[in-house]
Amino acid sequence: MTRTEAARFVRRLKAWYKRHKRPLPWRRTRDPYRIWISEIMLQQTTVEAVVPYYRRWVKTYPDIGTLDRAPLSRILKDWQGLGYYERARNVKAAARLIVARHRGRLPDSLEELTQLPGIGPYTAAAILSLARDRSLPVLEANVRRVMMRLLGLRGPFNGRAERTIRQALALLLPRRNAGSFNQAMMELGALVCRPASPLCASCPIAVQCGAHRRGEQDRIPPRKARPTQQVTAAVAVISRDGKVLIQKRPDKGLLAGLWEFPGGKVEPGETIEGALRREIREELGVDVLDLVFLMRVKHAYTKYRVDLHAFFCRTASPPRLSTRRLWVRPSALRNYAFPAGSAKIVAQLPGIEDSVRRRADGR
Repeated sequence: MTRTEAARFVRRLKAWYKRHKRPLPWRRTRDPYRIWISEIMLQQTTVEAVVPYYRRWVKTYPDIGTLDRAPLSRILKDWQGLGYYERARNVKAAARLIVARHRGRLPDSLEELTQLPGIGPYTAAAILSLARDRSLPVLEANVRRVMMRLLGLRGPFNGRAERTIRQALALLLPRRNAGSFNQAMMELGALVCRPASPLCASCPIAVQCGAHRRGEQDRIPPRKARPTQQVTAAVAVISRDGKVLIQKRPDKGLLAGLWEFPGGKVEPGETIEGALRREIREELGVDVLDLVFLMRVKHAYTKYRVDLHAFFCRTASPPRLSTRRLWVRPSALRNYAFPAGSAKIVAQLPGIEDSVRRRADGR
């Protein structure tokens, strides 16, 4: 790409962005903290899903000091529904380090930013570009896709493709208003140069796009099929004295530190009810007297698609308790962070538990 072509590209992109950019709340600030939070939330999550979480977050945690002082349990609860909870744990850990090492302010260098939990080179570049207007390319998924199509780069995104893209971005990236340029590139990828069915007729730089000229825009970059694993699971809502039993997941691993109802995965050859009886015996050391179906929830996270069955359950004796198990009133369950599937059960529980209990008692 020549300098003349690069200048033409930037003019067209800037004009398009001025007309079509969305009024997203994190675009109204140059606060590095708020930009950092928005970038973390936007990882693996759509803009539409992030906006209400972001608005609530900056009201609850207006600065890094407030975030540092907040307990992790509350942070996980406020993150509930966004998924990929490791992001929330990293934000909390990073806030602690920022207060301890940087007097409560995000550092101004790539090197120091990338030493914080959950902040890699892309996120660090985004923070410095959008908040400090540093002339740094933000090479996230949308920008990679735009550039691969623009340059007509066939094959997967790899080290060689990245070097080619960075060389081209060195010509395109302005020394001033780099943050606006990066925002425009990300917006173009999100709204027009989409992963599937790109809107080339609406694209301001289609005339310069190598993939468009060759009719390869749907094949560049090649799309990877994400393998998913189907899981059927069952959980028990065990009630005693107007409270229900919940337990905390391990502090490491999938959905670490979140709360859940006792239960687990249905193994091959098991019925759903049989699997739940086995899980309760293994986890709590008690036998199930009866099971009454409550509801069925389908949800997905990471590589799993879960078909979750919830039952009201009575046990022959009190369950074995530990420091990670609690009896909680249904109305107070909203104070605990649950995975998405269990959160749907929690939302319905107060309205259905009494009627289910009456059915179980034969009334």
